[in-house]
Amino acid sequence: MVKSDNSTPYLAADYDSQVRSTIPYYEAFHEETINLIRAMRFDPNSWLDTGCGTGTLAQRLLTAFPKTQFVLVDPAAEMLNKAKVKLSNNVGRVKFLEPADTQDLPKGLGRFDVITAIQSHHYINREERNKATSVCFELLKPAGVYITFENIRPLTSKGTAIGKENWKNFQLAKGRETAEVQKHIERFDVEYHPVTIEEHLSLLRDTGFATVEMLWYSYMQAGFYAIKKEGHSQ
Repeated sequence: MVKSDNSTPYLAADYDSQVRSTIPYYEAFHEETINLIRAMRFDPNSWLDTGCGTGTLAQRLLTAFPKTQFVLVDPAAEMLNKAKVKLSNNVGRVKFLEPADTQDLPKGLGRFDVITAIQSHHYINREERNKATSVCFELLKPAGVYITFENIRPLTSKGTAIGKENWKNFQLAKGRETAEVQKHIERFDVEYHPVTIEEHLSLLRDTGFATVEMLWYSYMQAGFYAIKKEGHSQ
């Protein structure tokens, strides 16, 4: 097996085709992110997508929010390279940073109306996730919105076992090989480090967000949004 060139088990070149057969409702994560911002009835001026992958979310956002400027970053250079090709017709509206983890982004990056981190922070440990969340908080403008989706840990060991089996069955139904699916399920707590929904909500509150809500939950993935207090300054 070829070693992956990013945190996921897939080569960047194969990511878009593979993720849909691995993560249930993956495209809905992007759709619900767009729906949420539209429901808030504001047009973001600036949007940071950290862990941007191959730029699939940004591609949709560029159409949904035609006045918004985007900054994209990912830890993997190959992911960014794919994103640059995919978004090459939007040079004036998209800026790419050098490869970096969220927790290592500089404070002088600017302030954003929206920050998204979709299926990226569960690859880091709890301490680094806490730091990444704090960095996102600091980089948001007052009343700014942080949206994150992650693999999550069910509340009980029984729930975890059922969740893994359910997720396994989804992948098998999508035509993936049994051995490949089993290897993917075994990455839980080894190559990615999920926390519970309750822990996610507590982290966002403890970080200082004024509004903290769960946006989505299916299989072993969940989405959350948090809003910085209006008038809050660092």
